Parts: sequence; structure tokens; C-alpha cells
Amino acid sequence: MSYLTQKTIKNNVSFSGIALHTGLNVNICVKPADANFGIVFKRVDLKTNNLVYPNFMNVTNTSLNTTVENEFGVKISTIEHLMGALFGLGIDNALIEIDNEEVPILDGSAKEFIKKIMLSGIKVSDDPIKIIKINKKIEYSEGEKFISIQPSTLSLDIDFELKYKNKIIGNQKNKVKVYEDDLTDVYNSRTFCLFEDIEYIKKNGLAKGGSLDNAIVVKDEEILNPDGLRNNKEFVNHKILDCIGDLYTSGYRIVASIKCSQGGHYLTNQLLRKVFLNKENFSILEIKEKNLPHTLINRNLLKSIA
Repeated sequence: MSYLTQKTIKNNVSFSGIALHTGLNVNICVKPADANFGIVFKRVDLKTNNLVYPNFMNVTNTSLNTTVENEFGVKISTIEHLMGALFGLGIDNALIEIDNEEVPILDGSAKEFIKKIMLSGIKVSDDPIKIIKINKKIEYSEGEKFISIQPSTLSLDIDFELKYKNKIIGNQKNKVKVYEDDLTDVYNSRTFCLFEDIEYIKKNGLAKGGSLDNAIVVKDEEILNPDGLRNNKEFVNHKILDCIGDLYTSGYRIVASIKCSQGGHYLTNQLLRKVFLNKENFSILEIKEKNLPHTLINRNLLKSIA
């Protein structure tokens, strides 16, 4: 029952590139790990106190990216696209060695992460997977922005709405079943910004490595990238990618239905903090064939959730 057991990668997978916000050149190597190891970052440029766990409680910054930090102040930022790729590929355990504080942006999506990890192959263990089952509806909102999570039988459904005054971006909606749908468009969708926001972002010390090679830039009613968009919902699809990556800071895959309007890293993190405040809100289930509820017997779905 390989789709019910934990997975890691078969071989080391390396990535190199510029970091979006620091502008630094960064090298990372994703390495296989034993069952129940989880996802762990290791700052190889530091000799001590260099392990950082991508847990929602360790998130210290959600301004334009997700940053996690350990008790010694060691940071890893812009983790969301890599975390989204690991979630999507069902990777439970991996050691991620990195020689600086920010994950490289690559092309601004999860496309290259997905491609190279798949090429490396996936190794299956004998240890059962664990999932988080949401038991009751939880909501978090700030003004018109909101996110909610509620129980679902088997799926992880994400219903996301984006609202921009800019006519090119406008109001976009998409709903995906993470464990069932083909999410190629989601994983291929790049980060984006408005041209008029670039100066402000850079004044705040961010986007030093940003370019048309790793972000969509929209100016008035024009997309400045020569090749345009990769899909007709690329803006909202990228937000869904971010959401998937941020949800993986829970530590496990989640069975739930999520609805979000105008959300981002901050709202998703606040939602997770609210969910895990009370043990009645969730259950962590170890999935073994002998204790599967009858609603989980759809093996095609199990292949994707695991």
C-alpha cells in the first residue's frame, strides 16, 4: 500500500539561483530523509544552531513572503513555493540544505522544483502517513479579507478569490481539489506585482533580485513580460500555490475545505494559529488500511493525498 506510507526523494536534488528579496545567489540541496523526520531546513553557511523547522509557529514575517526562524534568530525566507512543491508531490520527509537565508526564486513559480524532484524519483517507506482532519469551522478575517477552514470528507478544497482595482488582474476566482485535480497551472503560476508598487517595495529593502525572469509585472493595462501569462488565471493560481505551501507549515497534509478572499501569507498563518489553539478543532490521524474509514477507500484519491 505504497500510497498510504510516507515518502522522501530518492536522490539529492540541487537548485541554484537568485533570491527574490535579498538579491543574493543561493544554493540549496534537497536530500532524502528517514520516515518521521519531517521537512527541515539546514543553514550550511552556519556551523551551529543552523536547523530551522518550517512550522507555522516559527513564522516571523509574512510581508511578501513566508519567513521562518529558529530560537537563535536564524532565518529561512520565501519558503512557500518549495513547500508547495513538496506538499503537491507528497514528500513527507526531506533535509533541505541552504547556504543563505532565502530560498532562490527560480522562475517565480514551483515549476522547476516540481520538475527536478520528480526526475530524482520518490522513495517510499513502510511508515504510515498522518493527516490533519479539521473537526469544526474556523474563520479569520481583517476588514474585507477573510479565510475559513471547515471539515471535508477526504479532499483539500481551496476556493480562492482575488480582487484588484487593476483591470488586467481584476477579480479572479478559482477552486481546486488539491488531491484530485491536475494542478499543473497552479504550480506553474508565477509571483506578480504592480509596476507602481516596485519602488515602494525596493525602498523597504525587498525585491532586490526581482526581474521579468522571475515575476509577472503589470503596468496599467499591460503585462510587461514579453511572453505574457502562462494561463488565464495565473494571478489567482499563484495565490493558491502560496496557500498550499503555507498550509504545509502545519506539518502534515490536511483534509478540509478552505475558502479565502484577498488573502495571503499572513491570513493563512493566522488561520493555522487559530486552528491549533484548541485540540477540539482538529485530529491527527495515522492512516493505515486496517483503520481506514469507508469514505477513504477511493484508492485513486488516496494515491494523491499520500
